[in-house]
Amino acid sequence: MTSSTDTEAGGPPVAVEGEPGPQTEPGAAELAGRSPGQMMWIRYKRDRTGVISACVVGFFFLIGLLAPLISKLYGKNPYTVYADERPELFDSAGVPVRPNGGISGEFWFGLEPGNGYDVFTKLLYGIRTSLMISVAVTVAVVVTGILLGVAAGYLGGRADFAIGRLIDFLLAFPAQLFFIASMPVVVSLFVSPRDETPTYVRVVALILVQWFLGWMSLARILRGTSLSLREREFIEAARVSGASPWWIIRKEVLPNVVTPLLVQSTYLLPGFVTAEAGLSYLGVGIVEPTPDWGQMFAKASTELVMQNDITYMFFPGISMIVFVVAFNLLGDSVRDAFDPKTAR
Repeated sequence: MTSSTDTEAGGPPVAVEGEPGPQTEPGAAELAGRSPGQMMWIRYKRDRTGVISACVVGFFFLIGLLAPLISKLYGKNPYTVYADERPELFDSAGVPVRPNGGISGEFWFGLEPGNGYDVFTKLLYGIRTSLMISVAVTVAVVVTGILLGVAAGYLGGRADFAIGRLIDFLLAFPAQLFFIASMPVVVSLFVSPRDETPTYVRVVALILVQWFLGWMSLARILRGTSLSLREREFIEAARVSGASPWWIIRKEVLPNVVTPLLVQSTYLLPGFVTAEAGLSYLGVGIVEPTPDWGQMFAKASTELVMQNDITYMFFPGISMIVFVVAFNLLGDSVRDAFDPKTAR
């Protein structure tokens, strides 16, 4: 039977046959590899601003989804005209008699001058409407940007030339002016100008108009990313192995454009929220009695409200600012988590 011996030069002992090797100390942590997604998640969790921003954004989406339930528990809805049902709460001009827009334990955010809608429930449903439209536009823009941007970048040639010229052409349009001018035209495609326009038609028109001039910037970014990926070794290896272009795009290219896709999506959605609110503010988007964020801004800018109830602007204004700032900070945090070398 043999045992461990020391080397002549005084080196570490050498384990010989029959003797167990050195044992790992109890409690020693084993090294484990992490995927890029795990590393991104770890970096994101360390960013306190990003975590708080995600909580704020999640809160807005949650109250938008739960608006009917909250309204039921609150005991009111955004469609009741309290100026007719309870005229004692308003003066002859339709302004709430109580100070600060009639804020009380019964009406948490007060009453809207004029028709007398409950401001709290109108804001809840307004957030719901604006977020629903903006999410639909963002999804449509992302899908279009992926299809056209990745196809142009990977396929190249005539496809790249045609899609590139289309993008250049649409980018030449003044987006805001086009939105305002085209909304009545798009609505007239569904409903005669002599008939009352249903709310769902206005919603569809808002989605179509914003999508039409909203996908080009994302498509350009994905095109550039796909162009650089097209020359990489793993793409060449897939081509040599006989893989079809569709298989390469689906299995090799798309997983590698997730980073710019997520980052740009977090910047697109708040932009569409403000664009939709702007269209409703100008009177070409959602109109009463359907609650909407931008419609509340339009009401707040009227002479009746400006002269008698300046507090009405506080609630939709602060909520819009908080949401947009939180979403932009979330986009910065997502970008930094994917690319830690990027400086803010």
